[in-house]
Amino acid sequence: MLRLGESVQEFLAREGMSRRDFLKFCSVMAGALALPHKEAFAIAKALESPKRLPVVWLELQDCAGCSEAFLRSSNPTAAELVLDVLSVDYHETIMAPSGFQAEKSKEDAIAAGGYVLVVEGSVSTAGVGEYCCVAGKSSRYILEEAAKNAVAVIAVGNCATFGGVPAANPNPTGAVGVWNIIKNKPVVNIPGCPMNPANLTATVVHFLTYGSLPAMDQLNRPLFAFGRRIHDNCERRGHFDAGEFVMEWGDDGHRAGWCLYKMGCKGPTTYHNCPTIRFNDGVNWPIGAGHPCIGCSEPGFWNWEVYQPVTLNAVTPPTTYPSVEKPVREISPASMAISGTAVGAIAGAAGAFAYSALTQRSSHTKPEVEEIESEEFSEH
Repeated sequence: MLRLGESVQEFLAREGMSRRDFLKFCSVMAGALALPHKEAFAIAKALESPKRLPVVWLELQDCAGCSEAFLRSSNPTAAELVLDVLSVDYHETIMAPSGFQAEKSKEDAIAAGGYVLVVEGSVSTAGVGEYCCVAGKSSRYILEEAAKNAVAVIAVGNCATFGGVPAANPNPTGAVGVWNIIKNKPVVNIPGCPMNPANLTATVVHFLTYGSLPAMDQLNRPLFAFGRRIHDNCERRGHFDAGEFVMEWGDDGHRAGWCLYKMGCKGPTTYHNCPTIRFNDGVNWPIGAGHPCIGCSEPGFWNWEVYQPVTLNAVTPPTTYPSVEKPVREISPASMAISGTAVGAIAGAAGAFAYSALTQRSSHTKPEVEEIESEEFSEH
């Protein structure tokens, strides 16, 4: 853990990590945020500051799934680093104090101001607030009180962003998302059920670096994480284009990894970076495990008929379409093989480094990355 007044750079040096390793992590964060490579130095400068960012983390109408996802992340290079530069002044699930002492911690943090407010769980608006109370206060009162001195608000999980499970029909508690209540503060939504901790990490790094929240879409979701449809980057997209669909659970296509669109997959209408960052430190994700996307980063997804099959009367894959235009020049198989090998080697090395840099254990061992010399490909 960081010592009082110690910068992240000093902490890493004490743990046996070099300046180069630290800059590699900053480069990975720049890539995750879809920023130019040169911004890695701005990220490094921000993380080198010994000042810790105060955080107040509220849990309202929730299952604590997002807290579990973040706290159980086994990705020390990212999660431990961010946790070490944050001062989590209030989080009822993990803090040592309880009862009146816990409330006193929250009150002191709010009075001091200058903190980032992280909210997990939906806000109850029905009745007089009796559906969700903590220490005798309604969820709406707790949220408004905590937001008044916050510099930014981050809503994590579908419940905090769009109401989630509590807002599903018939929504007896009148559950709504944080941004439906807080109108005088910048609010960023990081949906998901649960949210992916990598997206929270990158959002916090962006705020530490630039003092502002990242660019967002019309639903206040950060574009670096929710700017593309799952369908666009899905590993099964090739089967969709070829008209190869799972027709029923357990059939040959299902075992072969064909497209799950017919089985009700919501990937074509869901915006999320699940296919690229995955879960459990990049090990897998629902579609990779043979389960269709349920659209958990979209508003009202709990009211959708998740497993309703889509009727496909006639499948005409794009691979059967006639050619639109003749190629301008011929490309020999030999040259394609050479260029493909070069690009594949470069992309593979970059991907291998990004993964290893984000998955180093607490031992802080250096990622082993094979250096690629440009001369190897100059002749091609």
